[in-house]
Amino acid sequence: MDRIERRRPFPSLSLTAAGAVLASLLLATVLPGRLHAQDAPADPMARATAALEFRTVGPTIMGGRVADLAVVESDPRIFYVGVATGGVWKTENAGITFTHVFRDEATASVGDVTVAPSNPNVVWVGTGEPNNRQSSPWGNGVYRSTDAGRTWTHLGLENTHHIARIQVHPRDPDVAYVAAVGHLWGPNPERGVYRTTDGGQTWERVLFVDDDTGATELVMDPGDPRTLFAATYQRRRRAWGFNGGGPGSGIHRTTDGGDTWTELTEGLPEGDRGRIGLDIYRGDGNLVFALVEADARAPGQGFGGVAGADAQNGVYRSTDRGETWEQISTTNNRPMYYSQIRVDPNDPERIYLGGANLYRSSDGGRNFTPDAAAEVHLDHHALWINPADSDHLILAGDGGVSISWDRSDNWYQLRNLPLGQFYEIGVDMRDPYHVCGGLQDNGSWCAPSNTLSNQGIRTRDWYNVGSGDGFFTVMHPTNPELMFAESQGGNLTRVHLPTGERSRIRPLPRPTVEDDDRSLRWNWDTPMLLSAHDDEVVYAGSNILFRSPDLGQSWEEISGDLTYAIDRDTL
Repeated sequence: MDRIERRRPFPSLSLTAAGAVLASLLLATVLPGRLHAQDAPADPMARATAALEFRTVGPTIMGGRVADLAVVESDPRIFYVGVATGGVWKTENAGITFTHVFRDEATASVGDVTVAPSNPNVVWVGTGEPNNRQSSPWGNGVYRSTDAGRTWTHLGLENTHHIARIQVHPRDPDVAYVAAVGHLWGPNPERGVYRTTDGGQTWERVLFVDDDTGATELVMDPGDPRTLFAATYQRRRRAWGFNGGGPGSGIHRTTDGGDTWTELTEGLPEGDRGRIGLDIYRGDGNLVFALVEADARAPGQGFGGVAGADAQNGVYRSTDRGETWEQISTTNNRPMYYSQIRVDPNDPERIYLGGANLYRSSDGGRNFTPDAAAEVHLDHHALWINPADSDHLILAGDGGVSISWDRSDNWYQLRNLPLGQFYEIGVDMRDPYHVCGGLQDNGSWCAPSNTLSNQGIRTRDWYNVGSGDGFFTVMHPTNPELMFAESQGGNLTRVHLPTGERSRIRPLPRPTVEDDDRSLRWNWDTPMLLSAHDDEVVYAGSNILFRSPDLGQSWEEISGDLTYAIDRDTL
């Protein structure tokens, strides 16, 4: 086991020329009155923007991508929301209002939030979103608050980059375990399971597989805190694709507080496995559930979902603390992005799976229905079930936070968190100019930059112009009634704003194409451009560059295949 001392969040930096320029810009912003003329920034852009201040314009119609949430069980009106790119937010009134409590730290990307069971003032935060998307930002380790989120102390583990789970001892808030996923885009040794017994002053790496395999889930036996189960996950993202799964993925157990670990295999899928979710029934530590990615396809390939009857992918149950496992379902929706399984703390027959939909089972996991949260936003990453009242659930995901008081039959979606992930932003030439942008999983929206209301820009001022994952929004420079919106995979739309009419204008393959070698291949974030020289001309790029002379009514290919046409799975 490796022991590391807590380090400062950042090493000392020597003042380079670039650093001096940055320092001068910061000083110009903070202390403009104390600068002499010769000290003013030389860069014209820096001079023009030195006095600018940011203001929030919205939208707050939806919530953004939430990675995790943590509830104070003694008072469930108090809970914390960990956002993929927005820090930590806290409510003390069951979501009526929120306060941004993690806004001045060195990172805004949160992977996990945990409240110490024995002291609700002690809150742990693991930074770096643990999912596997290209847009999953990394963090800089672990933070801890001892005053319920008012102040934070950075506790090291900076190079773990992505932290998926923190488990805290039920009686000692200074004893904690961290599941570190590690770097997404390359190998590194700072991954696996870490342990601290002194509140994060020092850390020991107690479980390590290899430089490509980290820990994505960690559960503690509620009756025996020396027994923990960890799920490890081998993964590597590259610019052209994602490789998830391999021999490093598996389930490990310790019964001595992390000193030693045993990999559990009896009854689990053979061969390479992918991402694994875990949960343990609060009323009986012998009953453990696992959501295992394993299929005829290579792990990580395809969208997941309900596999065939002979597939090894799905839900597994152990009744003997993981010694043996039995497959009870093949349901597992897109495991590389979700892999969340939660067991009702009062009823082991009631099980929920996070996915594009929220799946629920009332027969111990043998059968699932995907309708547990049909009326709220898709893509669910976290679920809390009140141990004192199983009807009370809090759900979080790509659409923010929702609450149910009737065991998931009905939901109330909180729309007061100003969260969102903008891929692209555009403005037009109107007065006042309108701001448009494409949001991760929340469509494309526009609003005026100013209004006549003394309340400023309100929710009602925002209007939707596109769906899906929103990307480019391009306004016509001379016709304010016309704009273009684009969603994932090259789905281009021309929008007539007065009527709301939307015309799909995505270029189609040639009718003569007979094989896949000439089919169009679109990037998730597809580039498009309205010509600055001719406002009737639109460009769009797949593996082929297209030009439209008539605002998308027709298209012509102006290049051949610009890629190497190599199967990315062979790279």
